[in-house]
Amino acid sequence: EKKHQAVIETLLKFSRLPLKVPKTFEGFDFDRIQGKDSAAVRNLPLLTEVHAGKNIAFIGPPGVGKTHLAQAYGRACCNQSLKAYFLKASELKEKFKAARKDGREANVINGLVKPSCLIIDEVGRCIFDRESTGMFFDMIDRRYEKEGTNCMIFTSNKQPNDWLEFFRCDNDLKAALDRLFDDAKVITFKGDSSRGRKREVYAR
Repeated sequence: EKKHQAVIETLLKFSRLPLKVPKTFEGFDFDRIQGKDSAAVRNLPLLTEVHAGKNIAFIGPPGVGKTHLAQAYGRACCNQSLKAYFLKASELKEKFKAARKDGREANVINGLVKPSCLIIDEVGRCIFDRESTGMFFDMIDRRYEKEGTNCMIFTSNKQPNDWLEFFRCDNDLKAALDRLFDDAKVITFKGDSSRGRKREVYAR
């Protein structure tokens, strides 16, 4: 038991998930979620997606719980001894930029392929240049072919159909975006921010 707990603590340490004030499924108010996708949201703690190799996208306005759910999912993966890694889209962009500067593109992409659960928060808050876009889609291709437990989680206030405007790429690379949603669960929230107040959130 001590060895198992040590593994979990190590996974959480390197996941970049918040440790001081962790986001958990237990700390999420599922009673606020209404609508036809509410069952899909309530079933997230089962971690069905990572075991089935299915990606998840949480789409909706700020304050409805997208990042909380994404981080809770990553934490639950760590608790099952699965490697998770969290970063914002802007941090991913800077990570790619630094890798190109130092000639570490392959190492960085390899590192992003390894986690069972890779979480990219706030897609649409920055624009990826052509070189970073190429690295992004290389990563997607590698993860698409990956066997075993594997999922990517995205949060965004933009619908996936609008994501291409944030990537500078040729038409042949645009098709790679389809791989993200080849077999994905897209949960769209609507409603006002619940920060500092109690509001119902609809998953339509």
